[in-house]
Amino acid sequence: MGVPFYNRDLSWLSFNYRVLLMAANQQVPLYERIKFLSIFSSNLDEFFRVRMPAVLAINKVLENDPAVGENESVSTNTLTEVLGEINRQQQEYGQIFTGSVLPALLSQGVQLYYNQPLLEAHHDFTKNYFLSTILAYLQPVWLTGKPKKLFLENNALYLAVTLVPKSNPAVQEYVVVNIPGSLPRFLQLPSLEGRHYIAFLDDVIRTHLDYLFPDYTVDACYSVKLTRNADIDMDEVKGDILEEVETLIRKRELGVPTRFLYDARTPLPLLHFLAQQFDVQEDELVQGGRYHNLKDLSSLPQPPGLSNADYPKVIPAENKTAATTDRLLDLVLQQDLLVHLPYQRYDYILRFFSEAATDPDVAEIYVTLYRIASGSQIAQALISAAKNGKKVTVFVELKARFDEANNIRWAKRMKEAGVKLIYSIPGMKVHAKTALVKRNRGYQWDYCGLIATGNFNESTARFYTDHVLFTSHIGITREMELLFLYLQSREQPVAYQFLQFEHLLVAQFNMTSRFTELIDREIKYAREGKPAHIIIKINNLQERGMINKLYEASMAGVQVDLLVRSINCLVPDIPESRHIRIIRIVDRYLEHARVFIFHNNNQEEVYMGSADWMNRNLHRRIEVCVPIYAPALQQQLKDIVRLQISDPHTAQQAIQAYVQNIM
Repeated sequence: MGVPFYNRDLSWLSFNYRVLLMAANQQVPLYERIKFLSIFSSNLDEFFRVRMPAVLAINKVLENDPAVGENESVSTNTLTEVLGEINRQQQEYGQIFTGSVLPALLSQGVQLYYNQPLLEAHHDFTKNYFLSTILAYLQPVWLTGKPKKLFLENNALYLAVTLVPKSNPAVQEYVVVNIPGSLPRFLQLPSLEGRHYIAFLDDVIRTHLDYLFPDYTVDACYSVKLTRNADIDMDEVKGDILEEVETLIRKRELGVPTRFLYDARTPLPLLHFLAQQFDVQEDELVQGGRYHNLKDLSSLPQPPGLSNADYPKVIPAENKTAATTDRLLDLVLQQDLLVHLPYQRYDYILRFFSEAATDPDVAEIYVTLYRIASGSQIAQALISAAKNGKKVTVFVELKARFDEANNIRWAKRMKEAGVKLIYSIPGMKVHAKTALVKRNRGYQWDYCGLIATGNFNESTARFYTDHVLFTSHIGITREMELLFLYLQSREQPVAYQFLQFEHLLVAQFNMTSRFTELIDREIKYAREGKPAHIIIKINNLQERGMINKLYEASMAGVQVDLLVRSINCLVPDIPESRHIRIIRIVDRYLEHARVFIFHNNNQEEVYMGSADWMNRNLHRRIEVCVPIYAPALQQQLKDIVRLQISDPHTAQQAIQAYVQNIM
């Protein structure tokens, strides 16, 4: 029997459970707890859109041939375990929301109507809102007696309504009424006796539903939601990639059902009718509550005057070195810089692109963009650079899941401005976060590079922890130029295996082999009786080759510390992992950085970059990791990671204080 691996989907669900536990933590400010409830719900929606289709498909294969799963972390029990864990978490979600969060709101003088009728005192207000605003968006569709089936939009909210004709009480008819997604999910109602009231849009519609059906009696209504498969294959697009990806985005919203979420009180005859109506299979029926899409809790109105409702406002610190210069590009030519997000200001990344766009000596700019901010100042700077006569080459990843449409929108704008656009390589994503600026001063070319662990996205930089390296190191920047030359070819890596990277670790070229060598070196030291230590901080750990290598290191006596935020398929507390410690941090900020530290007989080597250790990252993407050569910057990364290892519960606060004092 082989070395054990933990199932990736169950591991991901355990991560989402840690998000839920943040909502249960009464030390977390109240509205932040509500945001964690929203994040949990949003994450689960994505799981059903992206992962559940794979779980269902694998289960069908295993039913026919169980031997397929002998060497995998899946079995015919996996689907049952996944659904059981989801059900358990949803039950706990309800207990946290109704038993802890709602009472906490009430103690602050805020009542959210939940599973209860609206007070008569709010009837006139809600009726006016229903007639003047909501009514224009309602589109009731009769299901009984209609041969044409209704298409439910992905993750949209509906009410399945049972009506009884006033002229014939023995008859029942079914109607589906949409809950408009373009209206705010919550409505603030007039305060009564000093208490604030908030209602779900759903309940306002329920309360006045009889207005839509004057000749009927509304017998009952139940909320339903259909989630569709979003895991469309964008890897094999050919020809006009822009047009094909736009077509695939539209197809995503037409995907087959993966979950039909229904109110647990729905009568079985109605449920079976709805399942038949919407082509839902039995294993896609998921019992829920009266309200769906609780990810909308992120927009719950916050009345003024609440105490301890939000995290204390944090002003990002200055990078003291960068803050002292008027010309950031000149400073980078003198020394490497490291910015720690969101603890330090994002301004320096914006300045890098803005200076490059306007510096008369800058001749060329190259950048990879994976997830572009909707109001991206970086993209705007690149547009200005092109209009200022500079050669601007941008690799836009059009297959960044759920960001494709926004990336396409910016790609079109940049192309119109004269930016040279390079689109996705067929069968591969470019996940690297890199930028290179070339300045021509007489006979001399200056190179300034930017390599990050996260996207060049000023929106997510406010709550994702990442590191950004500014460097003019001649070896690193020349290899960045080689990488951009390769990307412009849009060829498969096998055609460019002659490229040699000595400094950068580039997936598809040398990343896996180099990480393997670094682990082997620690194994060698351990076997010689010397100190051996590996620290790895990543989002996901799933690739079997690297996990096996970590097991091997552990069995050789290497101390391995893993900071893994989400998926972790390495099994702890077994003989193979006896020297491996696993830490998972879920807190105010989303841990997103990837950092790799190898003890190297007390001459530590430190790397950072974009790559998780998953099959997709190491074998189907272009990823870049970079060595940190400056001793002071090495120390910063080592200090930050070790703060997280020593006390993961207070790490983010400790890092905030640490970064404030970096000179």
